[in-house]
Amino acid sequence: MRNFIDNLERRYGKYGIPNLTMYMIACYVVGYVIYYLNPELLYYLNLNVTLILHGQIWRLVTWIIYPPSTGNFLLFVISIAFFYYPLGNQLERSIGTFRYNLYIFGGIILTIIGAFILHFIGGGVYDVYAGYIFTTYYIALSVFLAFAMLYPDMQILLWFVIPIKMKWMAIVYLAIMVYTIIDYLRMGFWFMIIPIVASLVNFGLFYLGSKDLSRYRPKEVKRRREFHRAMEPQSRAQGGGQISKHKCAICGRTELDSPDLEFRFCSKCNGNYEYCQDHLFTHTHVQ
Repeated sequence: MRNFIDNLERRYGKYGIPNLTMYMIACYVVGYVIYYLNPELLYYLNLNVTLILHGQIWRLVTWIIYPPSTGNFLLFVISIAFFYYPLGNQLERSIGTFRYNLYIFGGIILTIIGAFILHFIGGGVYDVYAGYIFTTYYIALSVFLAFAMLYPDMQILLWFVIPIKMKWMAIVYLAIMVYTIIDYLRMGFWFMIIPIVASLVNFGLFYLGSKDLSRYRPKEVKRRREFHRAMEPQSRAQGGGQISKHKCAICGRTELDSPDLEFRFCSKCNGNYEYCQDHLFTHTHVQ
């Protein structure tokens, strides 16, 4: 899975959309403006599969602007300013524009798939509730989960007062999601859990495709930078003036020897040890 994503990034990474979080927020703003000026118009934009199958294919895209909540706009602005925008931007800088795009669009695609599954299971009965069920609310919240995985020990101020680490916030969030799912099932509103499940499945796929997320964490980034600075003089001497970015601690090969070689740091070794694809899984860990 991870190698598949790496290959996709090498081939299509240049097509990533920078600052995707801002575009998502812009969609929310448009949705709120429509809601306050002409709320009936939103009915023609939501993810109603019955109408999509009858030719209204624009709904496959326009549902994204459906506001996550038609409640307090001020609360929405506060949550965007202090939660979604900074976390989304930092996550994009940490894992890269392409992977962040893949994460967001993966959640969108899985939600659409969930809408079609619900349509065929329920015979279209629940499509009338599409605007209430299918929004990007849980996709946005899944950004929080990915961020917590990357920065588990980062502290934030809950309600701007209580300091708490991201990993505990993530656990609380998951507990709330589980409670929400159980509550919907208890009330017989099983169809309401579709977007929640879609966002959690998307996060699971992200986790499976990024098992080496430790390389994105601040300590690992700092460790790699120190390693590259230490290896720079030797790499310049061996490369005839060319500076290599990677070097295998076993065989000494760099990307200058073969551009097709892949290199990874080993999280189980104590110190800055990087290995080529031939020795990553066969070397003896340095303890």
